[in-house]
Amino acid sequence: MSQDLETHERWMTLAIQQAKAAAQAGEVPVGAVLIAEGEVLAQAHNRPISAQDPTAHAEILALRAAAIRQQNYRLPRTTLYVTIEPCTMCVGALVHARIDLLVFGAREPRSGAVVSQQNLLDSASLNHKVRYQEGVLAEECGKIMQAFFQSRR
Repeated sequence: MSQDLETHERWMTLAIQQAKAAAQAGEVPVGAVLIAEGEVLAQAHNRPISAQDPTAHAEILALRAAAIRQQNYRLPRTTLYVTIEPCTMCVGALVHARIDLLVFGAREPRSGAVVSQQNLLDSASLNHKVRYQEGVLAEECGKIMQAFFQSRR
């Protein structure tokens, strides 16, 4: 499932659009897009405030929508694009859903569970190995987050 940088950037651009939609809605600007065989299965953005649901992170919402579409809680041979490094909850969901590859933009230094604070996907105790790649359009992804929080100050 090797994909070139151009392909990763194309899909991450869709995730960035989702992050911008989250910001416009007053939500923390994180966007996610789930891809299978060159097709968008689902896209989502953070909605915990509007949904009054602490689990309504972009990743979780994309997984839920794709699982319904596929009529399967397992989503093998898929790639999830996320603008910001996932948290612990979302990493666990990626493992349970059997995501093949995670591609994320910017690191999340406070709660990132892939490389920043924890290396959960590298744990030998997991029953499924999610591969990951970081840094795709990282600067743009990070700027969206920075601008959002600067506007709140």
